[in-house]
Amino acid sequence: MQTSVNPVVKDLVLIGGGHAHVAVLRHFGMRPLDGLRITLISRDIHTPYSGMLPGYIAGHYDYDQCHIDLAPLCRFARARLYHNEVSAVDLAHHRVHAEGRPAIAFDFLSVNCGARPNTLHVPGAEEFALVAKPVDIFLQRWQKLQNDVINSRGEFHIAVVGGGAGGVELALAARYRLRKLLAKRGEDAARLKFCLLTQGAKILPAHHASVQRRFIKILAERNIPILFNHAVNAVGEDFVCTANGRKIATNAVILVTHAESPAWPRQSGLDVDANGFIRVNKYLQSTSHAGVFAAGDIVSLPEPRAKSGVFAVRQSRVLSRNLASAVTEKRLTVYRPQKHFLGLISTGDKYAVAARANWCWQAGWLWRLKDWIDRRFMQKFNQLPDMQMDMPASVAGRVADENTIRALSAQAVRCGGCGAKVGSRVLARVMQRLPADGRQDVLMGRNSADDCAVLVAPENKVMVQSVDYFRAFIDDAYQFGAIAANHALGDIYAMGAQPQSALAIAALPYGREKVVEETLYELLAGALHTLQPSGAVLAGGHSAEGAELAFGLIVNGLIEPGKVWRKQGLRPGDALLLTKPIGTGTLFAADMRAKAKGRWVHGAIAGMRHSSQAAAQCLQKYSVHACTDVTGFGLIGHLLEMTRASQVRAEIDIAAVPLLAGAAQTAALGLLSSLQPQNLRLRGGIENIQQAAAHPHYALLFDPQTAGGLLAGLAPREARQCIDELHALGYKDACIIGRATARTPAQAPIKILL
Repeated sequence: MQTSVNPVVKDLVLIGGGHAHVAVLRHFGMRPLDGLRITLISRDIHTPYSGMLPGYIAGHYDYDQCHIDLAPLCRFARARLYHNEVSAVDLAHHRVHAEGRPAIAFDFLSVNCGARPNTLHVPGAEEFALVAKPVDIFLQRWQKLQNDVINSRGEFHIAVVGGGAGGVELALAARYRLRKLLAKRGEDAARLKFCLLTQGAKILPAHHASVQRRFIKILAERNIPILFNHAVNAVGEDFVCTANGRKIATNAVILVTHAESPAWPRQSGLDVDANGFIRVNKYLQSTSHAGVFAAGDIVSLPEPRAKSGVFAVRQSRVLSRNLASAVTEKRLTVYRPQKHFLGLISTGDKYAVAARANWCWQAGWLWRLKDWIDRRFMQKFNQLPDMQMDMPASVAGRVADENTIRALSAQAVRCGGCGAKVGSRVLARVMQRLPADGRQDVLMGRNSADDCAVLVAPENKVMVQSVDYFRAFIDDAYQFGAIAANHALGDIYAMGAQPQSALAIAALPYGREKVVEETLYELLAGALHTLQPSGAVLAGGHSAEGAELAFGLIVNGLIEPGKVWRKQGLRPGDALLLTKPIGTGTLFAADMRAKAKGRWVHGAIAGMRHSSQAAAQCLQKYSVHACTDVTGFGLIGHLLEMTRASQVRAEIDIAAVPLLAGAAQTAALGLLSSLQPQNLRLRGGIENIQQAAAHPHYALLFDPQTAGGLLAGLAPREARQCIDELHALGYKDACIIGRATARTPAQAPIKILL
């Protein structure tokens, strides 16, 4: 979680993680503005670099080499990263709507979400073709195509639709890679047949005739026939149909067609051209809305240019300056697009064709030049300067002048009396926006003006109660609220109880009244997203202002006295079942240092948001003798509590303990939670500590968890059936990690099986 002593004054929201926006993020990371909060909304955590994708398809690069990891980049820029896809923009109320979360408020907006392929008018394309964009979906289907080719027999026909640079490069790269795979297996690579279909009379229509002739020759040498004037109007499972009446048999279709804009820019009321692309002026500023900027393929420039990453990279410098200037009310910089640029088009193998104006050349050293340029570009974003997380922006770089950000913020001294409470008007507005909830056994809740909630414990039931509170470790208040609620409810589920109610405790960063309101609303909306399916109501709480975001809940649950699960009760022979993988502590320690890959952090967040409610309901069908949830003390700490209370011994198969993706890698780098040293003091309870400590996953046994899974001891005869049911419920990593055995007074409570 990013912290700052300065209140949030302005919100800049970036839609899309394209080539221009990654440079904007780096710019603000190097030269931050006090009072400016940046939020990136992106459907991709790892944004692909288009210049290297053909090399990835050809097998010259791995995934990480050709993708920019937005998570550490946003961490470096002190920006919030929201992993969502934009569905609408409300320009009148300055809000961005994204799937699965509350709207995001903005003062300034920048759009660099790229374009999408025009497949809506080609029946069957979405179902049967490998469409070049979105890239993440294309890459998943590319893996399947490789398997299909390897497992095929006889000729395998692939049609590439699109005669532009993207289609030509993709055809050559795919042919190179697939032939290599077949040759490696000792098969005849010649059974792989390609053809290229283009709707016009030329390939590479944006390039000089000399470039076109050179690639016609290259494609002929690679036995890739070109079907000119073959616009595709339908795609089937094993064919493509063209506008001139041909039906061409094929085993696979790769579609690289003209791009089109998403629908929301036009629907929002932005000035767009006939194809839906956002019209911008010479400052990359919307021609209809001064607070909106755009760059890359999504824009329609005053002087039209081809849809190419080359222009987005050049635009990024002007966009960065103009966003900073707009926020600080300074003069904007003019963008002057280049008339000529050096294009380096790869040929599948490690050769490339260089083209500039009416000149072109082909050579191996040109591919090496392209490789050097591409790697140098990626290095700027994937090898960031070491972070000083608490360094004030005024020390780190340029700040806004006194007459803009600081004058607007009016940084009055905040009163610390009465718990530094959030204002009543803010609270009232937030409560009105939240969905209503209620239960018959909650007589007075947050809809009442009274000072306390009034609860009823039904006859023959007792109330179980727990509290959790911690500082934010992610910058998305909505996600954090949902995770915090899930973490708190874990104690209720671990007792076998049914959640009834919750009281929230929130500390909100200083900011304008509207900013504080939005943060509180997002936080509580996230908590309610978790609480409502559990059956619990949010009955009230307390909110205050502070230096950083923190949140917690007091949760109440109900259960019949004789059905309470406790930590004591393990029996010799019990199977030890864990419902969720571990590793959140090390992953977020790495994330705070911008050393964790975005996909790892996203996976950890998804795991923390995965409720244990269904797992607890499943376990209630079986003979559970003891249960707890794995949280701050780590797996070993909570298992020690169970074994000591039950006076048994636990044997843990360290290889069976499920890990979150990336946890082993970050732990191996020594990137561990600040709570880790305290948890390690519990190692005295392990019998074979010296041997266990040599195992690469040893440190993860002490890793503190947030919203971790349930750890239960149950009758071994029921273990397999229970695991199968948990898998069917979505707990795909649930497994048996060991067993309980009898313990003598001389034995340590835990033995690690290596």
